Amino acid sequence: MSQEITGGCLCGATRFQITGSPGDASYCHCADCRRVTGSAFNVGVTVDWPAFAIIAGTPKGFTKLADSGNELTRYFCPECGSPLYGASPVHPDVVYVRAGAFDDPSVVKPTHQSWVCSAVPWSVIGALPAK
Repeated sequence: MSQEITGGCLCGATRFQITGSPGDASYCHCADCRRVTGSAFNVGVTVDWPAFAIIAGTPKGFTKLADSGNELTRYFCPECGSPLYGASPVHPDVVYVRAGAFDDPSVVKPTHQSWVCSAVPWSVIGALPAK
């Protein structure tokens, strides 16, 4: 039985659906991911393109050459600006869905980190007390 996983933007104008199981998630500490998220790192979940569908709205894309030398298009809601997913011609069979865009965050299973040489020292939160 195939599961359907949903998600979308802050305002609800753009929605997506994934049929099946998402792949591994990773933390990316590169400067571009910090800027696009407004945070210390991006958490992206690998999803097979055929399993991913936009079911409401039309995301807007912004393409940039990354530090890796690869072209990456980041898609976001044109109404509220929420980051939704990214895609690259280097990996044409997958899309990288932003973890914060999932309706059910328990589907996100981080397995690794990339660009850790660019990580900001304040991104480690394990030592801070919870409030």
